[in-house]
Order: sequence, then structure tokens, then C-alpha cells
Amino acid sequence: MRYAGMTDRRRLLKAGLGSVASLVTAPLLGLMGARTAQAQSESISREAVADRIDVIRGAPGNVLVLSTDDGKVLVDSGSAGMASVVQQRLDGAPVRTLLNTHYHADQTGGNALFGESGATIHAHEITRQWLSADYYVPADDRWIAPPPLVARPTETFRTHGAMTAGGEEIEFGYLLEAHTRGDIYVFFRDSNVLAVGDVASPERDPVHDWYAGGWLGGRVDALDDLLELANADTRIVPAYGPVMSRAELQVERNMMSHLYDRTAELVNAGRSAEDLLDAGVLDEVDREFDDPYRFLYDVAKGLWAHYTNFGGNVV
Repeated sequence: MRYAGMTDRRRLLKAGLGSVASLVTAPLLGLMGARTAQAQSESISREAVADRIDVIRGAPGNVLVLSTDDGKVLVDSGSAGMASVVQQRLDGAPVRTLLNTHYHADQTGGNALFGESGATIHAHEITRQWLSADYYVPADDRWIAPPPLVARPTETFRTHGAMTAGGEEIEFGYLLEAHTRGDIYVFFRDSNVLAVGDVASPERDPVHDWYAGGWLGGRVDALDDLLELANADTRIVPAYGPVMSRAELQVERNMMSHLYDRTAELVNAGRSAEDLLDAGVLDEVDREFDDPYRFLYDVAKGLWAHYTNFGGNVV
């Protein structure tokens, strides 16, 4: 009985300590959550791009916002974790239309929140297909489950499309195999603002989702298409980084074109990403890369996948 009593006391003590811990932990977790939410809110900024168009930064990328009397039109929705913070920056106005530049979760994570609130989601047909099925991410060696039905595009197109919102003429078109296999641009014609997603990358290392069809040659072709759309006054909004001018986009295109010529030559000769790095390919352009090997690895994989008609995540 003595041991049983000791056991009971220990259980009682453990239960008591558990209660005390919960009394301490719950407010602490609440405080941490509040601080996290505050930090997220403070990390976001909003700036004007044109009279009725703003860009929200830090979601974690850019979310473009057209304001109309009937509500907002968004290009991309940010990540799921930042969606409510983005919503707070919309001045209480409803989102009527949302366009996704491609399927990646940092651009489509907010789809569920805005879709549930009644927004119509537009995207390329291939983006809808990726968001409707499990897909594999080789860099992480994991499968990603699709978002809920309400987060998937309901309005899709294959080549070009157009709409009018609040008197603004909006055009959108396919950018073949530039960053993924489902990239699009969104051009606000009257405001002369061009959203280009991750096809232009002035701040981060350019990413080629080679397993989903993106490759460097496709990026160069897409940049040529964007340059044809833009003029000297066009404000060009990438998925990440500052708003660009046409001249800045031209510089990026020229850099990507040079890298395509050099890497294609070496990869076709059987050289690896490490070989490309050792050959000093990136030293030939006026840009610093955060992860030079990762960039060249994806470039080499994309070239190989394109020229061998590799399937990968083909939908």
C-alpha cells in the first residue's frame, strides 16, 4: 500500500504540475502567437504603383492590387500563413477577382481564404491542373497534397484572355515553360502595369522549376514576349523584389540569354552543374547569386529535361 500511495502522490503531483504548466504555457503560447502575427503584419508593406494599383510586399512575395468601386482584383495571393495579413491591407474591401501567375504555394496559398470569401480565381489551365492533384517536389523529396476545392481556379485559359474591372482593361497571356509550365503575365493596359510572376527575378536567384517544365530557354523566350508588351513607362511587377522598368527587364533578359548560350553549350557537351560553376559561367554576368550551384543545377536539369522530353510533373 505504501508503494501504491507513493504512486498516487506522484500522479497527483504530475497532474498538479501539468495544470500549472498549462496555466503558464497557454498565455505564453498566446503571447508568442500574438508576437508572430504582429511581426508578420509589420513585415508587410503597401505602396502605390499607379493611381488605382498598389503592390503589397512581404506576403512573402508581391501581391498586386487593383482597387475598383466593386472591390479588389488581386494578382497572386501570397502564402497561406500570410493571407489574413494581406486581407488586412485591403481596407476591408472584398476581393472579387484573383489571378494566379503560377501554381507555387507562395503565390497561391491565400487562394482558400479569398475563394471562401467569394473571389473568382483565374489561372492558366495547367496551373489549375497542378492545384487539383498531388504533385512531387524533388528538391524536398516529398509529395504536396492539393489545396481544398475552393482554392482552385475556376476560370482558366490556354493562350490569352481578357476582362474588364472597374473600367480597367486587363489582359493575360501564357508564358511557355519560363518558370513552370503554367506561367502567365497579367497586363493592366490602362494603368500600364505588367505583373510577370517569377518569370523576372530582380532580387532572388531566378528559379527554374525543371520538374514542372521550367527551363532557361523558356525564360528567355518569355522575357522577349514581355519586352514586346512593355514600353518605357510600363511598371513591371515581379513575384519578388522591386518594381522594374522596361530597361531593367531588358538587362535581365540579356543576362539570361547569355547564360542560356553558355550553359546550353556546356550541358550539350556533357558538363555537369559543378562543371559549369568551375568554368566560371556566372562570373561572366554582372550579378551576385545567393546559391550559385543551386541555380546552375536547376539550369542544367532544365536543359536536359527539355531536350530529352522528360516528363516530370506533366499535367
